[in-house]
Amino acid sequence: MHDYESIFANIKARYDIRIRRWRSNMTGCAWRVRYSDGRTINWVECPRIKSPISLAIFLHEVGHHVIGFDRYTLSCEEEYHAWRWAIRTMRALGVEPDARTQRRLDLSMQYAVEKAMRRGLTIFPQELHEFQLRAA
Repeated sequence: MHDYESIFANIKARYDIRIRRWRSNMTGCAWRVRYSDGRTINWVECPRIKSPISLAIFLHEVGHHVIGFDRYTLSCEEEYHAWRWAIRTMRALGVEPDARTQRRLDLSMQYAVEKAMRRGLTIFPQELHEFQLRAA
């Protein structure tokens, strides 16, 4: 059994993350608020961390803050890199992603690529080609 509470506390402190609310479902959201006096607050919403999948969702949302919201032009590319960061961080913390976590990553990426395709994107970065083939 992993000590999810200490993992959560360490990540939250390291990346200066605040929890806006705990979600009752397995979804998340990340955003940054900038104030005129120069302060910034990094917010996330996610499920309480009780399993590898909820840890992955929390880390994915933190990943958006770590990689930066304006680093990638395509939202599907940002999603991919946030998931990559989350999985790498899980492994570094000694938590191996289970099949449910991997399925969540795959479905999330397939949805992001399908959404980009519906909006007219036809050329994708190389790392998204596998998801583009599944979405087609």
